[in-house]
Amino acid sequence: MRKKIVAGNWKMNKTFEEAEELITEIADGLDEMDLNDHGVILCPPALYLEMATDVAEESLFEVGAQNVYPADSGAFTGEISPLMLKKLNVGYCIVGHSERRKYFREDALFLKQKVDALLRNGVIPIFCCGETLPEREAGNHFRIVEDQLIASLFHLDAADFSKIIIAYEPVWAIGTGVNATKEQAQEMHAFIRERISGKYGVAIAQDLTILYGGSCNAKNSAELFSQPDVDGGLIGGASLKTEEFLQIVASL
Repeated sequence: MRKKIVAGNWKMNKTFEEAEELITEIADGLDEMDLNDHGVILCPPALYLEMATDVAEESLFEVGAQNVYPADSGAFTGEISPLMLKKLNVGYCIVGHSERRKYFREDALFLKQKVDALLRNGVIPIFCCGETLPEREAGNHFRIVEDQLIASLFHLDAADFSKIIIAYEPVWAIGTGVNATKEQAQEMHAFIRERISGKYGVAIAQDLTILYGGSCNAKNSAELFSQPDVDGGLIGGASLKTEEFLQIVASL
């Protein structure tokens, strides 16, 4: 049975003191909850990963990074390697977020290399895919998402593919306050699972966790998570507010 997960992507937010307060508050809140084997992942800025992993040792969340460079070491000024993440007990890393694709021109080959490097080091990729508004309005949303999966993930063998997490994030809903309807989310999640089933078989497709992201908050999370193929969320702005994030976790 696939795992239900809520992951918080803090993006480039919070000072050190603010991050420490938020991590502590979330940890305390999770301690009071019955998670029923559901997973919670916090993805703070890289500066705060060590602090997060220290707190996570005594709490009910795991830690993910927001970015990685696909080499274990080398002359790559300012970058963070998957080996560094592994040694810091960071278990997950976001790959392919639309902001990385757009602002930093990360293409499918580079994302493929990131996925391979993370898996080689035992760090689980949270692979983001999604279409822009013009692509959806043109009726190309299924093709765009399928192409993203094929280009960066479908080279993996079944054993490695079964380790990843996919996050469907329609670009038109990220940070806009406009989320996909539950029907739109379910339709795309079911499509993704169908394509995975065609490539890797029904068992792997049914066991794979697929998250929804894109203006998911405490008001709409329960409705979105109630859909049969939506296994939780990759949460942006709402993950920066303790009470709202905990409400989203509780709605799994």
